Amino acid sequence: MQIRKEEKYMLDCIVDGLLDTLKLLPYLLVTFLVLEFIENKLSKKNEKILSSNKKYGPILGGLLGALPQCGFSSMSASLFSARVISMGTLIAVFLSTSDEMLPIMISEQVDILTVVKIVGFKVLVGVIIGFIVDIIFRKDLKNEIHDLCEHDHCDCDEHGILISSLLHTLKIGLFILIANLVINIIIYYVGEDNLSNLLLNNNVLTYFVSSLIGLIPNCAGSVIITELYLTNLISIGTLFAGLLTGSGLGILLLFKTNKNLKENLTVLSIIYFVGVLIGILVDFVI
Repeated sequence: MQIRKEEKYMLDCIVDGLLDTLKLLPYLLVTFLVLEFIENKLSKKNEKILSSNKKYGPILGGLLGALPQCGFSSMSASLFSARVISMGTLIAVFLSTSDEMLPIMISEQVDILTVVKIVGFKVLVGVIIGFIVDIIFRKDLKNEIHDLCEHDHCDCDEHGILISSLLHTLKIGLFILIANLVINIIIYYVGEDNLSNLLLNNNVLTYFVSSLIGLIPNCAGSVIITELYLTNLISIGTLFAGLLTGSGLGILLLFKTNKNLKENLTVLSIIYFVGVLIGILVDFVI
């Protein structure tokens, strides 16, 4: 009986992994088409215009990240790796992304004003932190799309824009599929109930745990945190601590596509501690 149960779960893992990957493929394809277009078609003058508009990036990043699912966080990771967007814009997207929170709250018929306030607050935090990060880590962003191509060994110059974009998309898609399968299996053996229990201590460590669960590059984290909040088992501060770090597969793709490990760890640390601090402040104020 146990073997059958594990076989069924493995099948569910494969199906869920395939579905999650398929949902992201259109976003990835559009991203790589844009990157290929910038690399191959835009003049130096146009690239300069793109660069000059990056100072407003956190506003756009925060708004796009608020849209349902984690497609834009995945796009932003690749765009940052190619230096099309700044670190502040990337972090604004990550902090405003809610993964499964929005559809869950809508399906549970949560008051629409409450949903808007939660999403709006996350966008506000993302935009503010994004601008602060860009001020602190201000530097000239040179075009590194060619380096991204070399990293993926796609031979972009030989294949043309469409074929090269498809090759990038398929390679990243395979990586996402494998990562999803591994993460789903780990969550199965750890147990969602055990993850939920970690959030029920109601002390200062709860915020650190919630932000850590939010970092799981899978929808399970946002699902657990949102459901516990809707059943009044965790505070709104704990909710924000987890949702602010819940960027879906964005973090995973950042480590895959960006070769600068120090930058990746900086981004990871910023969103984690912002999640913890905002969670504590929200509960302290409210």
